[in-house]
Amino acid sequence: MATATRSEVPGRYWAWLGGTAVSLVGAQAMAFAMGWVAAGQGGSFAALVLTGITLPRVLLLLVGGAVADRVGAWPVMVGSDTAMVVVMVALANAAWSSTDPRLPLLLTALAIGIVDAFYLPSTGSMPRRLVPPVALARAMSARHLAGQLALFAGPPVGSLILVATGLAGVALANAATFLVMLCVLVALRPRGDGLESTEAARSAGDRTEPTRPVWRTALDGLRLAWRHRTLRPALLVTGVAAGFLLPVPSLLVPLLGREQGWSSQVAGAVVAAVALGTVTVAVTVLVRGALSRPGVAAAAGLLVAAVGVALLFAGGSTVLVVGDWPLAAVGAGVVLGAGSGLFATHVGPLILAAAPVTHLGRVQSVLVLVQSLALLLTTNALGSLAGIVGAAAVLYACAGVLAATAMVALTSSALRR
Repeated sequence: MATATRSEVPGRYWAWLGGTAVSLVGAQAMAFAMGWVAAGQGGSFAALVLTGITLPRVLLLLVGGAVADRVGAWPVMVGSDTAMVVVMVALANAAWSSTDPRLPLLLTALAIGIVDAFYLPSTGSMPRRLVPPVALARAMSARHLAGQLALFAGPPVGSLILVATGLAGVALANAATFLVMLCVLVALRPRGDGLESTEAARSAGDRTEPTRPVWRTALDGLRLAWRHRTLRPALLVTGVAAGFLLPVPSLLVPLLGREQGWSSQVAGAVVAAVALGTVTVAVTVLVRGALSRPGVAAAAGLLVAAVGVALLFAGGSTVLVVGDWPLAAVGAGVVLGAGSGLFATHVGPLILAAAPVTHLGRVQSVLVLVQSLALLLTTNALGSLAGIVGAAAVLYACAGVLAATAMVALTSSALRR
Protein backbone atom coordinates (compact mmCIF):
# COMPACT_ATOMS: atom_id res chain seq x y z
CA MET A 1 0.00 0.00 0.00
CA ALA A 2 1.41 3.38 -0.97
CA THR A 3 1.89 5.90 1.82
CA ALA A 4 2.69 9.61 1.80
CA THR A 5 6.22 10.76 2.46
CA ARG A 6 7.08 13.17 5.25
CA SER A 7 7.81 16.07 2.86
CA GLU A 8 4.26 15.97 1.48
CA VAL A 9 2.76 17.30 4.74
CA PRO A 10 3.25 21.11 4.89
CA GLY A 11 5.10 22.66 7.79
CA ARG A 12 2.10 24.85 8.63
CA TYR A 13 0.10 21.72 9.33
CA TRP A 14 2.71 20.43 11.78
CA ALA A 15 2.74 23.81 13.53
CA TRP A 16 -1.04 23.74 13.85
CA LEU A 17 -0.96 20.16 15.07
CA GLY A 18 1.64 20.99 17.72
CA GLY A 19 -0.52 23.75 19.18
CA THR A 20 -3.56 21.49 18.99
CA ALA A 21 -1.76 18.73 20.89
CA VAL A 22 -0.86 21.09 23.75
CA SER A 23 -4.44 22.33 23.94
CA LEU A 24 -5.77 18.78 23.91
CA VAL A 25 -3.63 17.80 26.90
CA GLY A 26 -5.21 20.60 28.90
CA ALA A 27 -8.69 19.69 27.70
CA GLN A 28 -8.26 16.04 28.67
CA ALA A 29 -6.87 16.97 32.07
CA MET A 30 -9.90 19.22 32.57
CA ALA A 31 -12.30 16.53 31.37
CA PHE A 32 -10.92 14.01 33.86
CA ALA A 33 -10.99 16.50 36.73
CA MET A 34 -14.57 17.50 35.97
CA GLY A 35 -15.63 13.86 35.64
CA TRP A 36 -13.96 12.86 38.91
CA VAL A 37 -15.42 15.74 40.89
CA ALA A 38 -18.85 15.19 39.35
CA ALA A 39 -18.72 11.43 40.08
CA GLY A 40 -18.27 12.35 43.74
CA GLN A 41 -21.78 13.82 43.58
CA GLY A 42 -23.29 10.58 42.21
CA GLY A 43 -23.76 8.87 38.87
CA SER A 44 -26.79 10.90 37.88
CA PHE A 45 -25.01 14.21 38.42
CA ALA A 46 -21.90 12.98 36.58
CA ALA A 47 -24.10 12.09 33.61
CA LEU A 48 -25.82 15.49 33.87
CA VAL A 49 -22.47 17.28 33.56
CA LEU A 50 -21.63 15.32 30.41
CA THR A 51 -25.09 16.11 29.08
CA GLY A 52 -24.43 19.80 29.74
CA ILE A 53 -21.62 19.55 27.20
CA THR A 54 -23.38 17.44 24.59
CA LEU A 55 -26.79 19.18 24.57
CA PRO A 56 -25.68 22.62 23.30
CA ARG A 57 -23.25 20.87 21.02
CA VAL A 58 -26.13 18.96 19.41
CA LEU A 59 -28.27 22.07 19.07
CA LEU A 60 -25.62 24.30 17.49
CA LEU A 61 -23.28 22.01 15.55
CA LEU A 62 -24.93 22.41 12.16
CA VAL A 63 -24.77 26.18 12.51
CA GLY A 64 -21.12 25.90 13.57
CA GLY A 65 -20.28 23.89 10.45
CA ALA A 66 -22.03 26.39 8.19
CA VAL A 67 -20.20 29.28 9.83
CA ALA A 68 -16.87 27.49 9.35
CA ASP A 69 -17.53 27.01 5.64
CA ARG A 70 -18.69 30.60 5.22
CA VAL A 71 -16.31 32.79 7.26
CA GLY A 72 -13.32 30.44 7.45
CA ALA A 73 -11.79 28.10 10.00
CA TRP A 74 -9.20 30.56 11.37
CA PRO A 75 -11.52 33.24 12.83
CA VAL A 76 -13.80 30.57 14.29
CA MET A 77 -10.90 28.86 16.06
CA VAL A 78 -9.45 32.15 17.33
CA GLY A 79 -12.78 33.19 18.79
CA SER A 80 -13.37 29.77 20.33
CA ASP A 81 -9.96 29.56 22.01
CA THR A 82 -10.38 33.07 23.40
CA ALA A 83 -13.77 32.12 24.83
CA MET A 84 -12.31 29.02 26.48
CA VAL A 85 -9.65 31.05 28.26
CA VAL A 86 -12.41 33.19 29.76
CA VAL A 87 -14.48 30.14 30.74
CA MET A 88 -11.57 28.39 32.46
CA VAL A 89 -10.58 31.49 34.44
CA ALA A 90 -14.21 31.88 35.54
CA LEU A 91 -14.33 28.24 36.67
CA ALA A 92 -11.12 28.67 38.66
CA ASN A 93 -12.56 31.70 40.42
CA ALA A 94 -15.82 29.87 41.18
CA ALA A 95 -13.98 26.82 42.50
CA TRP A 96 -11.95 28.98 44.86
CA SER A 97 -14.95 30.87 46.19
CA SER A 98 -17.51 28.04 46.51
CA THR A 99 -17.55 24.78 48.43
CA ASP A 100 -20.35 23.29 46.30
CA PRO A 101 -18.95 22.33 42.86
CA ARG A 102 -22.26 21.46 41.22
CA LEU A 103 -23.34 24.81 39.78
CA PRO A 104 -19.85 25.80 38.51
CA LEU A 105 -19.48 22.39 36.86
CA LEU A 106 -22.84 22.62 35.13
CA LEU A 107 -22.28 26.16 33.88
CA THR A 108 -18.80 25.25 32.63
CA ALA A 109 -20.16 22.18 30.87
CA LEU A 110 -22.75 24.30 29.05
CA ALA A 111 -20.09 26.84 28.01
CA ILE A 112 -17.79 24.09 26.72
CA GLY A 113 -20.64 22.60 24.69
CA ILE A 114 -21.48 25.94 23.06
CA VAL A 115 -17.85 26.67 22.14
CA ASP A 116 -17.31 23.11 20.87
CA ALA A 117 -20.26 23.45 18.49
CA PHE A 118 -18.32 26.10 16.55
CA TYR A 119 -14.77 24.93 17.18
CA LEU A 120 -15.00 21.22 16.35
CA PRO A 121 -16.19 21.52 12.71
CA SER A 122 -13.36 23.98 12.00
CA THR A 123 -10.56 22.04 13.67
CA GLY A 124 -11.86 18.71 12.33
CA SER A 125 -11.60 19.96 8.74
CA MET A 126 -8.04 21.27 9.07
CA PRO A 127 -6.23 18.20 7.68
CA ARG A 128 -8.23 18.49 4.45
CA ARG A 129 -7.75 22.29 4.32
CA LEU A 130 -3.96 22.30 4.85
CA VAL A 131 -2.77 18.97 3.42
CA PRO A 132 -2.79 17.72 -0.19
CA PRO A 133 -4.88 14.60 -0.86
CA VAL A 134 -1.87 12.33 -1.27
CA ALA A 135 -0.79 13.03 2.32
CA LEU A 136 -4.23 13.13 3.94
CA ALA A 137 -4.12 9.65 5.49
CA ARG A 138 -0.75 10.31 7.10
CA ALA A 139 -1.79 13.74 8.35
CA MET A 140 -4.98 12.37 9.90
CA SER A 141 -3.09 9.53 11.55
CA ALA A 142 -0.73 12.08 13.07
CA ARG A 143 -3.70 14.12 14.29
CA HIS A 144 -5.32 11.07 15.79
CA LEU A 145 -2.03 10.12 17.42
CA ALA A 146 -1.72 13.59 18.95
CA GLY A 147 -5.23 13.31 20.32
CA GLN A 148 -4.59 9.93 21.87
CA LEU A 149 -1.27 11.01 23.35
CA ALA A 150 -3.18 13.89 24.93
CA LEU A 151 -5.76 11.43 26.24
CA PHE A 152 -2.91 9.29 27.61
CA ALA A 153 -1.17 12.20 29.33
CA GLY A 154 -4.16 14.34 30.23
CA PRO A 155 -5.94 12.22 32.88
CA PRO A 156 -2.80 11.49 34.97
CA VAL A 157 -1.78 15.15 34.72
CA GLY A 158 -5.28 16.19 35.66
CA SER A 159 -5.35 13.86 38.67
CA LEU A 160 -1.98 15.15 39.92
CA ILE A 161 -3.00 18.81 39.60
CA LEU A 162 -6.39 18.01 41.14
CA VAL A 163 -4.77 16.46 44.20
CA ALA A 164 -2.24 19.30 44.54
CA THR A 165 -4.32 22.39 43.80
CA GLY A 166 -7.94 21.32 43.34
CA LEU A 167 -10.29 21.96 40.46
CA ALA A 168 -9.22 25.62 40.22
CA GLY A 169 -5.63 24.65 39.46
CA VAL A 170 -6.68 22.30 36.66
CA ALA A 171 -8.85 25.04 35.15
CA LEU A 172 -5.97 27.56 35.14
CA ALA A 173 -3.61 25.00 33.58
CA ASN A 174 -6.19 24.36 30.88
CA ALA A 175 -6.51 28.11 30.25
CA ALA A 176 -2.74 28.27 29.71
CA THR A 177 -2.91 25.59 27.00
CA PHE A 178 -5.61 27.53 25.16
CA LEU A 179 -3.34 30.58 25.26
CA VAL A 180 -0.62 28.50 23.60
CA MET A 181 -3.05 27.52 20.84
CA LEU A 182 -4.02 31.17 20.37
CA CYS A 183 -0.38 32.09 19.81
CA VAL A 184 -0.06 29.35 17.17
CA LEU A 185 -3.21 30.54 15.38
CA VAL A 186 -1.97 34.13 15.33
CA ALA A 187 1.27 32.91 13.74
CA LEU A 188 -0.77 30.95 11.18
CA ARG A 189 -3.17 33.77 10.31
CA PRO A 190 -4.73 33.30 6.84
CA ARG A 191 -2.70 34.12 3.76
CA GLY A 192 -4.85 32.65 1.02
CA ASP A 193 -4.35 28.95 1.82
CA GLY A 194 -6.66 26.26 3.20
CA LEU A 195 -7.47 28.27 6.31
CA GLU A 196 -9.78 30.42 4.20
CA SER A 197 -12.61 27.99 3.52
CA THR A 198 -14.80 30.57 1.76
CA GLU A 199 -12.22 30.93 -1.01
CA ALA A 200 -12.01 27.16 -1.35
CA ALA A 201 -15.77 26.94 -1.73
CA ARG A 202 -15.87 29.67 -4.36
CA SER A 203 -13.05 28.09 -6.33
CA ALA A 204 -15.11 24.91 -6.46
CA GLY A 205 -18.02 26.75 -8.01
CA ASP A 206 -20.33 27.34 -5.02
CA ARG A 207 -20.66 31.09 -5.57
CA THR A 208 -24.17 31.41 -4.13
CA GLU A 209 -23.12 30.31 -0.63
CA PRO A 210 -22.58 33.78 0.91
CA THR A 211 -26.07 34.93 -0.13
CA ARG A 212 -27.96 32.05 1.48
CA PRO A 213 -29.18 32.15 5.10
CA VAL A 214 -26.89 30.32 7.51
CA TRP A 215 -29.68 28.02 8.69
CA ARG A 216 -30.26 26.83 5.12
CA THR A 217 -26.62 26.07 4.45
CA ALA A 218 -26.43 24.35 7.85
CA LEU A 219 -28.91 21.71 6.65
CA ASP A 220 -26.89 20.90 3.52
CA GLY A 221 -24.51 18.71 5.51
CA LEU A 222 -27.38 16.55 6.75
CA ARG A 223 -28.81 16.13 3.26
CA LEU A 224 -25.44 15.24 1.80
CA ALA A 225 -24.63 12.72 4.56
CA TRP A 226 -27.98 10.96 4.20
CA ARG A 227 -27.77 10.63 0.41
CA HIS A 228 -24.09 9.68 0.18
CA ARG A 229 -23.51 5.97 -0.27
CA THR A 230 -20.41 5.86 1.93
CA LEU A 231 -21.07 8.63 4.42
CA ARG A 232 -24.44 7.32 5.58
CA PRO A 233 -23.39 3.86 6.87
CA ALA A 234 -20.07 5.15 8.16
CA LEU A 235 -21.77 7.89 10.18
CA LEU A 236 -24.43 5.53 11.54
CA VAL A 237 -21.83 3.05 12.80
CA THR A 238 -19.78 5.92 14.23
CA GLY A 239 -22.82 7.17 16.12
CA VAL A 240 -23.50 3.82 17.77
CA ALA A 241 -19.83 3.42 18.63
CA ALA A 242 -19.78 6.89 20.16
CA GLY A 243 -22.86 6.25 22.27
CA PHE A 244 -21.59 3.04 23.84
CA LEU A 245 -17.80 3.41 23.67
CA LEU A 246 -16.98 7.03 24.52
CA PRO A 247 -18.84 6.97 27.87
CA VAL A 248 -16.71 4.08 29.10
CA PRO A 249 -13.53 6.04 29.99
CA SER A 250 -15.30 9.33 30.72
CA LEU A 251 -18.22 8.06 32.84
CA LEU A 252 -18.15 4.35 33.58
CA VAL A 253 -14.49 4.04 34.59
CA PRO A 254 -14.84 6.78 37.28
CA LEU A 255 -18.07 5.15 38.50
CA LEU A 256 -16.44 1.71 38.51
CA GLY A 257 -13.49 3.19 40.37
CA ARG A 258 -15.78 4.62 43.04
CA GLU A 259 -17.52 1.25 43.43
CA GLN A 260 -14.24 -0.65 43.66
CA GLY A 261 -12.56 1.85 45.99
CA TRP A 262 -9.90 3.01 43.53
CA SER A 263 -8.03 6.25 44.07
CA SER A 264 -8.21 8.99 41.45
CA GLN A 265 -4.68 8.05 40.36
CA VAL A 266 -5.71 4.46 39.68
CA ALA A 267 -8.78 5.55 37.72
CA GLY A 268 -6.61 7.97 35.76
CA ALA A 269 -4.18 5.15 34.97
CA VAL A 270 -7.00 3.00 33.57
CA VAL A 271 -8.19 5.87 31.37
CA ALA A 272 -4.60 6.47 30.28
CA ALA A 273 -4.28 2.77 29.39
CA VAL A 274 -7.17 3.20 26.96
CA ALA A 275 -5.24 5.99 25.29
CA LEU A 276 -2.07 3.86 25.26
CA GLY A 277 -3.81 1.14 23.28
CA THR A 278 -5.16 3.68 20.82
CA VAL A 279 -1.76 5.34 20.46
CA THR A 280 -0.15 2.00 19.62
CA VAL A 281 -2.58 1.50 16.74
CA ALA A 282 -2.25 5.11 15.57
CA VAL A 283 1.56 4.85 15.44
CA THR A 284 1.27 1.65 13.43
CA VAL A 285 -1.06 3.31 10.91
CA LEU A 286 1.18 6.38 10.75
CA VAL A 287 4.26 4.28 9.95
CA ARG A 288 2.80 1.45 7.88
CA GLY A 289 -0.38 2.99 6.50
CA ALA A 290 -4.02 2.01 6.86
CA LEU A 291 -5.47 -1.35 5.89
CA SER A 292 -6.87 -1.66 2.38
CA ARG A 293 -10.41 -2.48 3.58
CA PRO A 294 -11.22 0.23 6.14
CA GLY A 295 -14.80 -0.91 6.74
CA VAL A 296 -13.71 -4.40 7.74
CA ALA A 297 -10.90 -2.97 9.87
CA ALA A 298 -13.32 -0.64 11.65
CA ALA A 299 -15.72 -3.50 12.41
CA ALA A 300 -12.86 -5.61 13.75
CA GLY A 301 -11.85 -2.67 15.93
CA LEU A 302 -15.32 -2.51 17.47
CA LEU A 303 -15.14 -6.22 18.29
CA VAL A 304 -11.79 -5.79 20.02
CA ALA A 305 -13.11 -2.77 21.92
CA ALA A 306 -16.12 -4.81 23.04
CA VAL A 307 -13.81 -7.42 24.54
CA GLY A 308 -11.88 -4.73 26.40
CA VAL A 309 -15.07 -3.19 27.81
CA ALA A 310 -16.29 -6.58 29.02
CA LEU A 311 -12.95 -7.27 30.74
CA LEU A 312 -12.83 -3.99 32.66
CA PHE A 313 -14.96 -5.06 35.60
CA ALA A 314 -13.48 -8.55 35.96
CA GLY A 315 -9.99 -7.09 35.79
CA GLY A 316 -10.77 -4.47 38.41
CA SER A 317 -12.37 -6.77 40.94
CA THR A 318 -10.84 -10.23 40.92
CA VAL A 319 -7.80 -10.62 38.68
CA LEU A 320 -4.23 -9.38 39.13
CA VAL A 321 -4.91 -6.83 41.84
CA VAL A 322 -1.50 -5.85 43.24
CA GLY A 323 -1.86 -3.58 46.24
CA ASP A 324 -4.23 -0.85 45.16
CA TRP A 325 -3.52 -1.34 41.47
CA PRO A 326 -5.86 -3.52 39.35
CA LEU A 327 -3.33 -4.47 36.70
CA ALA A 328 -5.80 -6.58 34.74
CA ALA A 329 -8.15 -3.58 34.48
CA VAL A 330 -5.27 -1.54 33.10
CA GLY A 331 -4.65 -4.30 30.57
CA ALA A 332 -8.33 -4.33 29.64
CA GLY A 333 -8.06 -0.59 29.06
CA VAL A 334 -5.22 -1.20 26.60
CA VAL A 335 -7.34 -3.74 24.70
CA LEU A 336 -10.28 -1.32 24.65
CA GLY A 337 -8.06 1.46 23.35
CA ALA A 338 -6.53 -0.73 20.64
CA GLY A 339 -9.97 -1.60 19.31
CA SER A 340 -11.09 2.01 19.48
CA GLY A 341 -7.95 3.11 17.66
CA LEU A 342 -8.40 0.55 14.91
CA PHE A 343 -11.95 1.80 14.38
CA ALA A 344 -11.13 5.52 14.46
CA THR A 345 -8.03 5.42 12.26
CA HIS A 346 -9.98 3.78 9.46
CA VAL A 347 -13.47 5.26 9.60
CA GLY A 348 -12.27 8.86 10.20
CA PRO A 349 -10.18 9.30 7.02
CA LEU A 350 -12.92 7.59 5.01
CA ILE A 351 -15.50 10.18 6.12
CA LEU A 352 -13.24 13.20 5.59
CA ALA A 353 -12.01 12.04 2.17
CA ALA A 354 -15.57 11.44 0.96
CA ALA A 355 -16.69 14.98 1.85
CA PRO A 356 -16.80 17.58 -0.97
CA VAL A 357 -14.37 20.46 -0.46
CA THR A 358 -17.27 22.92 -0.37
CA HIS A 359 -18.86 21.08 2.58
CA LEU A 360 -15.89 20.20 4.78
CA GLY A 361 -17.12 22.12 7.81
CA ARG A 362 -20.68 20.88 7.43
CA VAL A 363 -19.74 17.22 7.04
CA GLN A 364 -17.51 17.54 10.09
CA SER A 365 -20.41 19.14 11.96
CA VAL A 366 -22.62 16.18 11.03
CA LEU A 367 -19.91 13.78 12.22
CA VAL A 368 -19.64 15.51 15.59
CA LEU A 369 -23.44 15.86 15.74
CA VAL A 370 -23.88 12.13 15.28
CA GLN A 371 -21.40 11.44 18.05
CA SER A 372 -22.82 14.09 20.38
CA LEU A 373 -26.43 13.05 19.81
CA ALA A 374 -25.52 9.46 20.57
CA LEU A 375 -23.82 10.60 23.78
CA LEU A 376 -26.82 12.72 24.69
CA LEU A 377 -29.13 9.73 24.32
CA THR A 378 -26.94 7.21 26.13
CA THR A 379 -24.95 9.08 28.79
CA ASN A 380 -27.83 9.86 31.14
CA ALA A 381 -29.31 6.41 30.66
CA LEU A 382 -25.99 4.69 31.36
CA GLY A 383 -25.27 6.87 34.40
CA SER A 384 -28.72 6.30 35.89
CA LEU A 385 -28.59 2.58 35.10
CA ALA A 386 -25.19 2.29 36.75
CA GLY A 387 -26.68 3.77 39.90
CA ILE A 388 -29.31 1.02 39.92
CA VAL A 389 -27.57 -2.15 38.72
CA GLY A 390 -23.91 -1.14 39.10
CA ALA A 391 -21.23 -0.16 36.63
CA ALA A 392 -20.32 -3.78 35.83
CA ALA A 393 -23.71 -4.63 34.33
CA VAL A 394 -23.65 -1.45 32.25
CA LEU A 395 -20.18 -2.29 30.96
CA TYR A 396 -21.35 -5.73 29.84
CA ALA A 397 -24.35 -4.16 28.08
CA CYS A 398 -22.09 -1.70 26.23
CA ALA A 399 -19.87 -4.56 25.15
CA GLY A 400 -22.85 -6.41 23.72
CA VAL A 401 -24.06 -3.40 21.73
CA LEU A 402 -20.59 -2.76 20.31
CA ALA A 403 -20.18 -6.37 19.23
CA ALA A 404 -23.60 -6.42 17.59
CA THR A 405 -22.87 -3.15 15.76
CA ALA A 406 -19.63 -4.57 14.41
CA MET A 407 -21.44 -7.57 13.00
CA VAL A 408 -24.10 -5.37 11.37
CA ALA A 409 -21.38 -3.17 9.84
CA LEU A 410 -20.01 -6.19 8.03
CA THR A 411 -23.34 -6.57 6.21
CA SER A 412 -22.97 -3.15 4.54
CA SER A 413 -21.56 -3.58 1.06
CA ALA A 414 -20.26 0.01 1.03
CA LEU A 415 -18.27 -0.52 4.24
CA ARG A 416 -17.03 -3.98 3.27
CA ARG A 417 -15.52 -2.56 0.10
